Amino acid sequence: MSSSLDIIVVNWNAGRLLWHCLESISLSQRSEIALKRVVVVDNASSDESSRGLESGDLPLVLLSNTENRGFARACNQGASGSRADYLLFLNPDTRLHSQTLSRSVCFMELPENRTVGICGVRHIDESGKTATSCARFPSLWIFLWKMTGLVQLFPKVFPSHLLAEDECRQTKEVDQVIGAYFLVRRSLFEALNGFDERFFVYFEEVDFSHRAKKQGYSSHYLADVTLYHRGGGSSEQAKTKRIFYSLRSRLLYAFKHFSLLEALSLSFLTVTLELASRLFGAALSLSFTKLKETIGGYAELIWYFMGKGVKWRS
Repeated sequence: MSSSLDIIVVNWNAGRLLWHCLESISLSQRSEIALKRVVVVDNASSDESSRGLESGDLPLVLLSNTENRGFARACNQGASGSRADYLLFLNPDTRLHSQTLSRSVCFMELPENRTVGICGVRHIDESGKTATSCARFPSLWIFLWKMTGLVQLFPKVFPSHLLAEDECRQTKEVDQVIGAYFLVRRSLFEALNGFDERFFVYFEEVDFSHRAKKQGYSSHYLADVTLYHRGGGSSEQAKTKRIFYSLRSRLLYAFKHFSLLEALSLSFLTVTLELASRLFGAALSLSFTKLKETIGGYAELIWYFMGKGVKWRS
């Protein structure tokens, strides 16, 4: 009996990338998979990238939002009502290789992998090199090492949040796989009530993986199964917002999973040490645009937390 799968793609002004992504699904090998639905959730795109999608040969469902609801909320929206065995959350700037789907689902179906809750694959960039594919759970120390540049200077001593290319050469259990290709058991997704919608974008998959781990489910990375991932994608279109949402999600994660002292320390370091470092880097590069984006992103962050605040372990 074939395993059933729903694929959820959240789109926001992805242009032709979305079409290429869907085409790769259509061309992929899936003889052992019952593909029930391919749900495209369009977050109020203005580039008409979701128009005409119904003409394809996929079991496509298009959900069009009148506003940008954010990535986590749109993923939950796309997964709602699913009856498939597995859910695949797939970025529109990815393209599946022929066996990406079949091999990752077959891996999850192995009896010895019944406690593997999440599966990811190796991401390949335009140059054919391994792109960011998996990560460690972040900690205060990991953030501090990045702020101070120790990660770049002494990577062997001070590991980064994202695993380096030489750490992604073998199939293994990892803390977290990257959300651009995030294959999860539907039963687990429902048990955890999906993604935490407070994460508008960024860190939603980190939080989900952390909660899954606490429930006894691991994340597994397949080094010999690949897909193309362009990276950047829609977030490149709004860099000030990208800075704001990245920092906000990081602090939301800290207040949810760190000790109170660690969360407060990260907040302080973010608006002092890291801000100073970013401003210095922008000034050194003589980039007024980067300087403006940095100031704008941090201004939004400070304004947000002054207005709404955040509760520890909420």
